[in-house]
Amino acid sequence: MKLKQYQIDAFTDKVFSGNPAAIIPLSAWLEDSLLQAIAEENNLSETAFFVATEKGYHLRWFTPVKEVALCGHATLAAAHVIFNILGYPKQTIIFETLSGELFVSKKENCLEMSFPACPPTACDFSETLAQAFGVRPLEVLAADDYMAVFDSEVTVRAIIPNQALLSQLDLRGVIITAPGLDVDFVSRFFAPKFGIPEDPVTGSAHCELAPYWAKKLGKPILSAKQVSKRGGNLRCEVKGDRVFLSGCAVTFMEAEIVF
Repeated sequence: MKLKQYQIDAFTDKVFSGNPAAIIPLSAWLEDSLLQAIAEENNLSETAFFVATEKGYHLRWFTPVKEVALCGHATLAAAHVIFNILGYPKQTIIFETLSGELFVSKKENCLEMSFPACPPTACDFSETLAQAFGVRPLEVLAADDYMAVFDSEVTVRAIIPNQALLSQLDLRGVIITAPGLDVDFVSRFFAPKFGIPEDPVTGSAHCELAPYWAKKLGKPILSAKQVSKRGGNLRCEVKGDRVFLSGCAVTFMEAEIVF
């Protein structure tokens, strides 16, 4: 069997930055065990597979250890492949996913994704979080992930988390965030339970971050930066129960899987 695979750097306009994702077009679905084995072999934070449907495409995302319900950067990367490599003629792609229908449209030189908003709510403070980060956050909220809010970008950049403690928490992962120096807010994201010690740029986390900061700052359009080692930039806009995330993507590699 031979499968075409593309490696795309998402939320960046240059290679070796942003978040890399492997994208594999399929003519029909393979066994889940095989999809998971491919993702494990790639050892990237996400490997995404898609199959054409009447509406658009059925899209699924796999970390090296399990399938996930939502992934922003691999959605952006998949749309980049469909638009720019496969030559999709329409202005908007409809993805059918575990999180419902997602929409990605061409917008100027980048792509805009429409995702369901996931506003976090205040939760009981976990001492495990403070121990894991070595710094006590100003507040802790929860949605799909825990969100720990800190005082400054400097603090967020300096944190070296205890991954063993983070893996004990019951939610998907942990976001740390603070006001940015040259953007509205910065963040980092950790999901060791999913085989991702730190994700370079996490689109799905901004479905939680954008509603929080939009309310906090009193503005619906926000500039964001994920300050991981590779780093990435996003534009976020909150409209009702949707979050619109805009970013660029570039092709790093085209390859063929043979097995």
